[in-house]
Amino acid sequence: MSHLSSARPFIFPACGVILTVAATSAAAQDAYGSRLEGFEYPHEVQIFEIETQGSIEEMAFMDIAPIGEANGQTAILFHGKNFCGATWEGTIAHLTQAGWRVVAPDQIGFCKSTKPVGYQYSFDQLASNTAALLDSLEIDQATVIGHSMGGMLAARFAVQYPDRVERLALVNPIGLEDWRAKGVSYADIDAAYTGQLKTTAESIRSYQETYYYPAGWDERFDRWVEMAAGPFLGDGAEEWAWAQAKTDEMVFTQPVIYDFPSIEAQTLLLIGELDTTAPGAARAPSEIAEALGNYPVLAKEAEEAIPNATLVTFPEMGHSPQIEDPAAFHAALDRWLASQ
Repeated sequence: MSHLSSARPFIFPACGVILTVAATSAAAQDAYGSRLEGFEYPHEVQIFEIETQGSIEEMAFMDIAPIGEANGQTAILFHGKNFCGATWEGTIAHLTQAGWRVVAPDQIGFCKSTKPVGYQYSFDQLASNTAALLDSLEIDQATVIGHSMGGMLAARFAVQYPDRVERLALVNPIGLEDWRAKGVSYADIDAAYTGQLKTTAESIRSYQETYYYPAGWDERFDRWVEMAAGPFLGDGAEEWAWAQAKTDEMVFTQPVIYDFPSIEAQTLLLIGELDTTAPGAARAPSEIAEALGNYPVLAKEAEEAIPNATLVTFPEMGHSPQIEDPAAFHAALDRWLASQ
């Protein structure tokens, strides 16, 4: 281990259907639909229809071709819980300009994808859905990059489908600790739903200022606050809130740190050390809560647990280094990719 500082549908018999939908041209609005209707993505959004848990669901994704000469490589980007495929727009631009094909899905239950009632959310299920999407796109192997909750999903994907992961990069993944094992109490889905309905743009910005961008706010971040807050103001607020509540439970009750020793891929940990994200910490006694979310320590523990891991730290950044300082983030990512 090493440590560095710094349109016609086409039917795919085994998997489903991909449909093409034009990216919305509507201006940014205060209220969005339960599938982010009204919020514009940076690239064309397509829909993958997949039969899962007894129904046909729609998985939104962007599939962006390389700009200029292709390098023959593909990256798949996994969004976080309070993020979407769109929040990867800077990384998409950077990688495609370097010749990469980039696929950025919205997982079932999130963003522009469907939010089925009664769906059993699990990282294994989301990984399976993603593998089906890659099958439909005839992508056998890719570099997998996951941020926040997407880091948890990326870790599970790497264990579940090791032959499909050429390399693995985890960007401030939550789940570097088992919160329940450390003393955080469980919150049932009904309570989480009630809490979600109280979400406002102001509460989202306050949270992001604390955890995502503690070094200071930039107006560039406002777009992502609007994205996360808009669905709570629209007609689909209850549908959005139920999906958020159910995936809250998934994150809390399905730790992935126990998977780390089984990850075979060369792995890069990109960690903003000012991050203190710890879902559910507010439910823990103060002496426990204060010890949670210690990313400088957790990152080193993850580096030790993952067999082929390289750790790169950003001492002055928070939870989202790829958004906070894209130049520094992409430079670190490029150095690691070149070393592979």
